[in-house]
Amino acid sequence: MITVDNIAVEFSGTTLFSDVNFVINENDKIALMGKNGAGKSTMMKIIAGEQNATRGKVSCPKDTVIAYLPQHLLTEDHCTVFDEASKAFQHIFEMRDRMQELNKQLETRTDYESEAYMKIIEEVSELGERYYALEEINYDAEVEKALKGLGFKQDDFQRMTSEFSGGWRMRIELAKILLQKPDLILLDEPTNHIDIESVIWLEDFLINKANAVMVISHDRAFIDNITNRTIEVTMGRIYDYKANYSHYLELRADRRSHQIKAYQEQQKFIADNQAFIERFKGTYSKTNQVASRVRMLEKLQIIEIDEVDNSALKLKFPPAPRSGDYPVIVEELSKSYDDHVVFKDASFSIARGEKVSFVGRNGEGKSTMIKSILGEIEHEGKCTLGHNVKVGYFAQNQASLLDPNLTIFQTVDEVAKGDIRTQIKNILGQFMFKGDDIDKKVSVLSGGEKTRLAMVKLLLEPVNLLILDEPTNHLDLRSKDVLKDALKAFDGTLILVSHDRDFLQGLSQKVFEFKDKRVIEHFETIDAFLERNRIKNIKEIDLKA
Repeated sequence: MITVDNIAVEFSGTTLFSDVNFVINENDKIALMGKNGAGKSTMMKIIAGEQNATRGKVSCPKDTVIAYLPQHLLTEDHCTVFDEASKAFQHIFEMRDRMQELNKQLETRTDYESEAYMKIIEEVSELGERYYALEEINYDAEVEKALKGLGFKQDDFQRMTSEFSGGWRMRIELAKILLQKPDLILLDEPTNHIDIESVIWLEDFLINKANAVMVISHDRAFIDNITNRTIEVTMGRIYDYKANYSHYLELRADRRSHQIKAYQEQQKFIADNQAFIERFKGTYSKTNQVASRVRMLEKLQIIEIDEVDNSALKLKFPPAPRSGDYPVIVEELSKSYDDHVVFKDASFSIARGEKVSFVGRNGEGKSTMIKSILGEIEHEGKCTLGHNVKVGYFAQNQASLLDPNLTIFQTVDEVAKGDIRTQIKNILGQFMFKGDDIDKKVSVLSGGEKTRLAMVKLLLEPVNLLILDEPTNHLDLRSKDVLKDALKAFDGTLILVSHDRDFLQGLSQKVFEFKDKRVIEHFETIDAFLERNRIKNIKEIDLKA
């Protein structure tokens, strides 16, 4: 049991939150929610011991293990993927090596009655008691199972970690955390860099094998599936719900409606008393009553209504220019890099107005197919864009392509057309750019801010074929909802690569699965596809481990 006791964080005269109290029990699965800037990541860092609170403390029993996966890693290492993941068991290996070293000393020493000899015996006895109390584990098999579950292939195990991108290195850190089987796992946006199959595997692990878990995530399906409790950070305090995210939203709406009713009743009560005070403040016979009501109003604690984003903007794409009947036609398409075959003999067509999803593990060729469709890479076979196709493309590195010398407002203004230009400030507000923010240069924005700005820019361009490659990684739930609504209303053709199931739900009518060097067409929704594949994928991983 981990106790958060009267935690407060203050800086530059501002209170982020104060007097926060809650307990994390042994098998709690907690979603830590709240708007950007509410203090979620700060709270998690304090629990992890990565940051100090201004006041209060976090306490837990001795030997409690808390593992923390931040949003961004700044690690550099020089070993293989398998060896790095195996560091999860480093403390056990060190314990074993220390026992062996001490036993060798006991074999060679002859000072049986000395204090030093007795201390060695005591240490060996203590280590042995702890070591042999551990359940018998095939460490190599556990490492292999975790790495495969998170998307690594057998061939990757002996590659150096330096060969992998930040997202894949994040998976290695996640594997280490899961293998440690800590008392509490803290995860800050863990699904941003892993594909759908790996998210499903991670869910299964957290639900069935992990102890306590606290997670910050904008993946609604992920947090709904794994959590049974929601702690909301809002207006400097917390609300604790014994409910998953979707149920929490219902309870929160109910709570807020009660707050509004109580606030309105209190305001009427205040107005009535102020009217009485004004009416009788000069009347001698009412002096005591007036004074009593003044004191009462001074002591009255005003009811606060939880903050909520009331913006009602409904973002819409400009009407899509009419294209040919089949904007994308792929015939016998193959792509290889030297001896490595990405996919071969892929053939399919996408009809005008269709919304399709590309799914599959990272490295199976989804982004490669997109680059082939766009004509950015050479390939074998044919890939044809139909008549009058105008492409809007959001790449995973789209943020880095923005002009760093323009302001946020200028970046959007240069692509906005017609009446939409009068709504630029509102549109930017939907994506968390408000007030003076719009005059900031792109060069000073964070990676997440650049991603959101690139998305806004794309949403305003008049196109009839939208290709989005992982567009939601840095968007919060509300921004994703705005984007999803816009895509639903989009009357053009959509190709979407995403591991966010909630975002995909209701968006795609067809699924193209990239697997084993093939592109397989499924005439079903993403929900039907995932439901059909969920058990099979997890069993396959277990069997291979």
